[in-house]
Amino acid sequence: MIRRLGRFLAALALTAASTVAGVTLTAGAAQADGCYTWGRTLAQGASGEDVRQLQIRVAGYPGYGAVLTLDGAFGPATRSAVIRFQQAYGLPADGIAGPQTFNRIYALQDDDCTPANFSYPELNKCNSDWSGGAVSASTARFNALVSMWKLQAMRHALGDVAISISSSFRSYACNSAVGGASNSRHLYGDGVDLTGSPSFCRLAQQARNHGFGQILGPGYPDHNDHTHVAAVGGWSAPNCGI
Repeated sequence: MIRRLGRFLAALALTAASTVAGVTLTAGAAQADGCYTWGRTLAQGASGEDVRQLQIRVAGYPGYGAVLTLDGAFGPATRSAVIRFQQAYGLPADGIAGPQTFNRIYALQDDDCTPANFSYPELNKCNSDWSGGAVSASTARFNALVSMWKLQAMRHALGDVAISISSSFRSYACNSAVGGASNSRHLYGDGVDLTGSPSFCRLAQQARNHGFGQILGPGYPDHNDHTHVAAVGGWSAPNCGI
């Protein structure tokens, strides 16, 4: 937490902006973050890897029932997600990602690009290298990263309460050992089982706003003791009105 606060304060001190050929640059930005640093202000119509990196960080703000496409194209859906992110953190909500928005992201992320309140080990209790699932190890790890940013948004919306994870990535061997479904999203790295508090229903209900295409909870077979979220697959938590 101290390291993240230090990076955030450093970022605030390095936001003097200049404009070159119509592109706004952030002075000294390379010193602001150990993960990824943006070098220009992004608005609707922009494209590139920097847009995709932004989309990953705001993937948890697509709106009710929506999923943000991580395609590197700053369209209306990305603008809306940026606005919701800005609103969530009390920033000017103009849908333009500039120094204030990036500084907030810098304060939220660790040097491995994971959000402040989640980590790779939390999402992989199966093995050390993310191998043996339905996708390549690098894809499974990336999918888990996106899920973490969605969970970070969900956690903040719930009042910054802790969210407990009982299971996430599984290789085929790990999935078989726990009796997981043969087509489980855990095999892809984006499936996450949530336990603890808030209640399972509260978790399932809130997840509808944060980019999860799959939500399974109380009332769905074998899901009365947790809430499951993932990238795709549909919603069913009958005991929670879902």
